Amino acid sequence: MDTPRFASFRDFYPFYLSEHSHRTSRRLHVVGLMVANSIAAWLVASGRWRWLPAAFAVGYAFAWVGHYFFEHNRPATFRYPLYSFIADYVMAFQVLTGRVPF
Repeated sequence: MDTPRFASFRDFYPFYLSEHSHRTSRRLHVVGLMVANSIAAWLVASGRWRWLPAAFAVGYAFAWVGHYFFEHNRPATFRYPLYSFIADYVMAFQVLTGRVPF
């Protein structure tokens, strides 16, 4: 199924949440984001900048497992990379603050 087109992040975010309706998928996204951010912070602090793409790969690996094995859908990252990247952080914040179930 084709991903619809969105004019703004405000329009995109409800779609993003609908693509993350499985609780395990959301958990994998949040854990992956936290792991990736921790790795990225360590790499920056230790001056190992060239390995920074590996931090993103680790984070996305968690998320993609959630999509392929639990959601059974294609990540919106492929069509809306910026909106999806921002939405990952928004959803993680909402999960951690209790607005979205963990």
